[in-house]
Formats: sequence, structure tokens, C-alpha cells
Amino acid sequence: MITDASLTRDGLEAEGGGRVLVIACGALAHEILAIKAANGLDHIDLHCLPAILHNRPDRIAPAVEAALDARAGAYDRAFVAYADCGTGGALARVCAERGVGMIEGPHCYAFFEGQDAFAARDEVDAFYLTDFLARQFDAFVTRPLGLDRHPELREAYFGNYAKVVYLAQTDDPALTTRAQAAAETLGLAFERRFTGLGPFASALHGAR
Repeated sequence: MITDASLTRDGLEAEGGGRVLVIACGALAHEILAIKAANGLDHIDLHCLPAILHNRPDRIAPAVEAALDARAGAYDRAFVAYADCGTGGALARVCAERGVGMIEGPHCYAFFEGQDAFAARDEVDAFYLTDFLARQFDAFVTRPLGLDRHPELREAYFGNYAKVVYLAQTDDPALTTRAQAAAETLGLAFERRFTGLGPFASALHGAR
């Protein structure tokens, strides 16, 4: 069974049988599987790395490299459903060396909203959430930063932020409520923007 907890810790193993391998962050698994099912993209096999790697971005490029190497020759082509995600260009170098495409931009937040629109906002004081991060806020923020044990650390970590921006992939009132609660936990203003799944649908349709 695919759960947020398993995607956070373990990722998702590709089932095999497709022509195209998509290696993605576990935080994007639900969205990619939904797009795959809705559009009949049966030629795609999805392999997800643990989402918690985002808390150690220096480990993302080596993990993607290992996943590509382990499946070399098994697929016609591969696509990496990560943006740079804090790897400092290391992931782009891995993909370039292997002739593999990847998501453009600094991170998935920019990809969801659109690179130009995201850059134009220039929101240096915003802390972003997606659907997955709204559901897994405690696993990615509260517990790793120790805010559950030492709430006084909130100012040290988030004192320079002004708001939480929830980039919503789905219209789910329950997730909006959870994102609002996260903003309240951090003592920040809240803003919701609906992005949908369009950017990922376009990227996956290109992975043929």
C-alpha cells in the first residue's frame, strides 16, 4: 500500500514493464500516478526515491545516479522528475552525463506555479507547501527541526519569513485546513494558490 509515510521513508519501487523510467521524489508520487492513470500513460514506470531526501539535498544526486545505474539498459529512456532541489547543479550534471531529461528550475515550487510567474513574484519571505508537504508537515518540519520539543526555536528558524504559501495541486478543503494550521504553528500569514497538475502532465507527456 502506498502511503505518505512509506513515500517519505522508502520511496516507491518501479513495477517494471514500461518503456520509459521516471525517477521522482516520493513527494510527487500521488500526482504522477494520478496523471499516469488519467492519461493512459502505461508506457511509464515510476520509481520514487524517499521524499525525506529533501532534508539532505546533498544526497539527492547520488541517489538518482544510483537508481539510473541500477536500471541501465532496462528502459528505452529515462526522465528525472526532480528540479535542482538544492543540489547546487549536481543533479543536472548527473542527468547531462547520462543524456537524461529533468525538470527545469530551482525546485518543484517554481515548476508547479510556472517558472516565469514564480520568478516574477521574487518571494524571499515565503515558506512553501505542496499537497504532500501539507499532509507531512510534522514529518518534514515540526519533528526534524525540534519544534515539537522546543517551540521557542520557531523564531530562529522562521523569523525572516512573512507567510506560508500553499501551492495546491487539488481542491481539497481538508488539505487547505492543514496548510492553514501549519502557518499558524509557524506564526505566519497564510496564502493559498491553486496550481493543479498541468505542469507535471506536460512533463510526463514529453517523457515518451
